[in-house]
Amino acid sequence: MKALILNSGLGSRMGVLTSEHPKCMTEISLKETILSRQLKLIAAAGIREVVMTTGAFDNVLVNYCNSLDIPVHITFVKNPVYDKTNYIYSIYCAREYLKDDDLILMHGDLVFENTVFDDVVSSGMSCMTVSSTHELPEKDFKAVIADDKVQKVGIEFFNDAMAAQPLYKILKDDWNKWLDQIAAFCESGDEAQKKCYAENALNEIIDKNIFALDVQNRLCAEIDNPEDLAVVSNKLAEIENRKVYMCFSTDMIHSGHISIIKKAARLGKLIVGVLSDEAVVSYKRFPLLPFAERKAMFENIAGVYKVVAQETLSYKDNLLNYKPDYVVHGDDWQTGFQKPIRDEVTSILASYGGQLVEFRYSNDEKYKELENRARADLSMPDVRRARLKKTISMKGTITAIEAHSGLTGLIAENTIVEQDSGARQFDAMWISSLCDSTAKGKPDIELVDMTSRFRTIDDIMEVTTKPIIFDGDTGGLTEHFVYTVRTLERMGVSMVIIEDKTGLKKNSLFGTEVQQTQASIPDFCEKIKAGKKAQKTKDFMICARIESLILEQGMDDALERAFAFAGAGADAIMIHSRKKDPAEIFEFVEKFRAKDSTTPIVVVPTSFNMVTEEEFKERGVNVVIYANQLTRTGFPAMQNAARMILEHHRAKECDDICMPFKDIIRLIPEDV
Repeated sequence: MKALILNSGLGSRMGVLTSEHPKCMTEISLKETILSRQLKLIAAAGIREVVMTTGAFDNVLVNYCNSLDIPVHITFVKNPVYDKTNYIYSIYCAREYLKDDDLILMHGDLVFENTVFDDVVSSGMSCMTVSSTHELPEKDFKAVIADDKVQKVGIEFFNDAMAAQPLYKILKDDWNKWLDQIAAFCESGDEAQKKCYAENALNEIIDKNIFALDVQNRLCAEIDNPEDLAVVSNKLAEIENRKVYMCFSTDMIHSGHISIIKKAARLGKLIVGVLSDEAVVSYKRFPLLPFAERKAMFENIAGVYKVVAQETLSYKDNLLNYKPDYVVHGDDWQTGFQKPIRDEVTSILASYGGQLVEFRYSNDEKYKELENRARADLSMPDVRRARLKKTISMKGTITAIEAHSGLTGLIAENTIVEQDSGARQFDAMWISSLCDSTAKGKPDIELVDMTSRFRTIDDIMEVTTKPIIFDGDTGGLTEHFVYTVRTLERMGVSMVIIEDKTGLKKNSLFGTEVQQTQASIPDFCEKIKAGKKAQKTKDFMICARIESLILEQGMDDALERAFAFAGAGADAIMIHSRKKDPAEIFEFVEKFRAKDSTTPIVVVPTSFNMVTEEEFKERGVNVVIYANQLTRTGFPAMQNAARMILEHHRAKECDDICMPFKDIIRLIPEDV
C-alpha cells in the first residue's frame, strides 16, 4: 500500500502564511505542521512508500521533507503547470508511480484525528471519509450516499448527501479504474478537464464500491484559510489533551500489550493504571514482579503519559479522580467475571460523557506460552516457597483450603468466584494430617509416616502453583523435626505448623475427652529454635500452634506460650478453639496484638465458622485456614452415590449428582 499526498496547490487563500512555503508546511501546533503530522501517521501505520505531488516552492518542500527524518520513502512529482491546472492533472503526472497498488489518498491541507486515519487504513474495502453530524458546506465536497456507499462526490450535490473530505483508501482494482479515467480526462484535449476535480473522473466510473466511512464529530478537516487554521489548531489541541485510561495487571510485556498501548496513546494522553499486588493476587496468579517494578516497567514505555496505582479491580476511584475521555480495553471482558467491572465502567463513563473503546483481544498462542512459562516459574520450589510470606505482606489476610490429592489441589488452585465487581480465590493450600490420613483410611495419630505425606505434597505440587502450608502435627522429636524442616523447605513448602503437644498425637477435635499432654514451654521453644537454625532460606515459615484453649488451660497460658514461641523465633502463631463462640479467639487476638503487632496469627475456623474473613482481618488475623471442608463434603457425596447404585441396581439415578468426567479432565494441566 502507498500513500498519495497532493501538494501542488497554490494555497492563495492563506495569505502571508503561504508566501514562502506551500500550505502543507503551515504550523498547526508548536511541534507540528500539517505535513509532518500526516507523514508521522503514515509511517506509524507501516506505510513506507509515499508519492507527493508538488508545485510552487517545490525545492522548499523537498528539503523540508528530507529534514523530518521520518522513515518513509517519498517520490516527489512536480506538476509543471500547477498554476493552470487542478490536482487531477497532478495525479496524472504521477500516474506511473501509482499503478497496481492499494492507495491512501489525501490532500496536503487535510488534518485528521489519529483514529480517523486508523479506521481508513484498516478498512477492508475502498472508502471515503464523510460526516453525518456536520452541516453540509456550501462550497466544499459533499458525497451522495445510498446503502452506506458513495454514489457521487462534488461541491454541487445537496440531496441525500453528507459532508465529505478528500481522505480515501482505494483498493487496487478500484484505483486502477479511477486512474484510467483521470488519464482519459487529461488526455482528452479539453483543457477544462485538467482544471476540474479528480472526483469528476470518479463520478464517471463509480460503481458503488466505495464505502462511506462516517467519522461523525471526529476531526477531519481541510485548512483553506487562517480562520480554518485557528479552528483546526484549537480542535487538535483539545484532542491531544484528552485523557485516556487503561489498566494492567501483567508483569510480562509482549507485543500484544505494546500494540494496544500504541492504539490507546493515539486517542490522547495515556494514563496507565497498574493494579496493586493485592488486587492481582485476589483474582489472578501471583505477580512475578512486585507493584513498584511493574509500575516502572510501564513508565518506560513510549506513549505512556502517566502511570498510577489502581488499588482494586474496580476502576471506579480512578475514573472519578481522572475523568478520562476514553477507557481502552480488549473485548475479552464482555463476558466472564470481568463483565460486572465493564458494566461499572460504562455506567461511570456515561455519567460524565466518557467513552469506552474496545479492541479485539488477541488469543495468539505465543502469548499463552508466555503465561504458561510464568505459571511454570511459580511452581518452582524457590518461587513457591517465598510466595506465602509475600502474599501475607501484600494482602494482610490470606485464605487457605485443604488439599489431600492432586485433584483437590487443582480445585484449590482453580476455583474462582465472581463477586463485587471482581473475583475471589484461595491464596494457599493446607495439607492436613487429618485429611491426608483420612484419604488413606488411617487414623489421625501420626500413623501415616512423613515419606507418605511428602508424596502427597509431591502429587499436589506437580499440578499446582500456589503456596503450601503443611500440618506437621507435633513435629516429632526435635532431632527429627530438623530434617523435616530441611525437606519441606527444599520441596518448596512455605510453612509448617507444629502443635505444642507431646506423646501419641490425638486430634484436637477430641479436646479433653482423651488424654493429651502439652509440651513444656522451654522444650517447645527449643524445637522451634532448632527448626529455625536448620533453615537455609528466610522464606520458610515455622508456625507454633497453641493448644491451650482446646485443652482448657486458660487464656493466660495461651498468651504466655504465644509470646514465648514468638520470642524463640516462630514466624507465626496459630490459636485454636473447639468452641462455636469465637469470643475466646477474639480475646486472644486482641491481647496478643496489644504487645505484638507483627507476628502473623493463624486461625482455623472449623467450629466458629460464622466469622467472616473481613472480620478476622479487621481484628488482626493474617491466615484463615479452611482445614477439612473438601474432605467433609467429598465423602458424603461419594457415599450417597454408592448407596444410590445399590438401591437401584444401576447407575442412572446418580448421574444427576455426577460431574461429567470431561469437566474433571479439564482441571488437569495438559503438561502433566
